[in-house]
Amino acid sequence: MIGLKPVLYKGLALFTPGEDVVFCRDPSKQGQWHQSLCQALQQLLDLEEPPLFLSPCYTAAVDYWFDEEEQCLRVAAEVYPLAWPYRPLLNALFAPPYQPALPWQLVQDPQHPCDVQALEAYRSSFPQLWEHHQLIYDLQEATPLSSFVPRPSEPDRYVFRLYVRGETHAAEVALKNLHDLLSRSLKVPYTLKVVDVTKQPELAEEDQVQATPTLVRVYPQPVRRVVGHLDHRDRLQRLLSP
Repeated sequence: MIGLKPVLYKGLALFTPGEDVVFCRDPSKQGQWHQSLCQALQQLLDLEEPPLFLSPCYTAAVDYWFDEEEQCLRVAAEVYPLAWPYRPLLNALFAPPYQPALPWQLVQDPQHPCDVQALEAYRSSFPQLWEHHQLIYDLQEATPLSSFVPRPSEPDRYVFRLYVRGETHAAEVALKNLHDLLSRSLKVPYTLKVVDVTKQPELAEEDQVQATPTLVRVYPQPVRRVVGHLDHRDRLQRLLSP
């Protein structure tokens, strides 16, 4: 390693259940990169909010530092359980040429155990995370190293279900806002079915609706939903994305 300048940085990778990954390298070692990676996934996969629940189960971190006492480069590499199978890819992302395999250590955090069942509960709200987009994204480069599957063109129609509880004034306002938005935004026909959960609980169970009002885009796939107040047009606009 004579004449080789040490590269000191902290690296972080965040995987999804669908095997996509976003990562970064921070020479300053001071950035709040986990939040940035979650925000990147939100934008790239068109999520309603950053998927902070992926931490720590789907993360891996590597830290390079210079040992002044021993005058040598040191490395610590930690990976959480659900990211453990991706060590070959992590080596490709973070390992230097002179050390093709990093000394990965499996992290078992008793304060933040990996609860697979708890993660599975997010699938219906974040279905994009369980899809494989062939995504390897370097946050510093701000360009994908492998491309997404091309977005489909606009569908021939849309089908929505609006779940409410009883015939209330709030339900009427939500319905009016929706019709206004859909009429202005869509160039294709749409169907909007209003479902009273007190009269059709089986439909609410089918769409995993636990609160009202909830708007569900049934078609086209993937299923998307907005829960709570429906007067935020930016939130509703996400339902119309491909």
